[in-house]
Amino acid sequence: MLYQSDYMEEKAILQTAARMCAAARTAPKAHGRDTLHTLVLTGEEKENLAKKMEEVGRREMGDGMNTWYGRDAGNVRAAQAVILIGTDRKQRGVPHCGYCGFGDCGGCKDSGGNCAYTYVDLGIAVSSAVSAAASDKTDCRIMYSVGKTAAEMEYGHDAVWLGIPISISGKNIFFDRGVVHA
Repeated sequence: MLYQSDYMEEKAILQTAARMCAAARTAPKAHGRDTLHTLVLTGEEKENLAKKMEEVGRREMGDGMNTWYGRDAGNVRAAQAVILIGTDRKQRGVPHCGYCGFGDCGGCKDSGGNCAYTYVDLGIAVSSAVSAAASDKTDCRIMYSVGKTAAEMEYGHDAVWLGIPISISGKNIFFDRGVVHA
């Protein structure tokens, strides 16, 4: 049997995506509450995300969209897959906390705030996921723009998201991206 590199790289991308989701799932979580969600986008779903990123970029940044959202949408298109990692927007019930700035979970909820541990859990999960990608020698980049866009799409969860496009190619597509912020 002869396997060409593009076939093997496609298999490797999906294996890496699965390992990244597993790493995120097993990452420690505040107060022992698992509020994590992972999704993997390829093909048409990935293209839909890139189009929506451009739409969000035009709305948020106008003519400056290409310096951030447009550039990142190009990376999403060039990547073989995107891993979305999110945590629910709900209070964790950690007693005597107040990290959110609203005193306690009731104050946070009443004020429409997000639990500080939402971001802690998300950061730990994303860090674990990119560590798995690094172990597999797969190029990746954590993108807020992907996450902000994912929050506006119909993925079935009211979550705070971050996105991680992944790529196997002869050159890291996330390095020389050609656009610099003003």
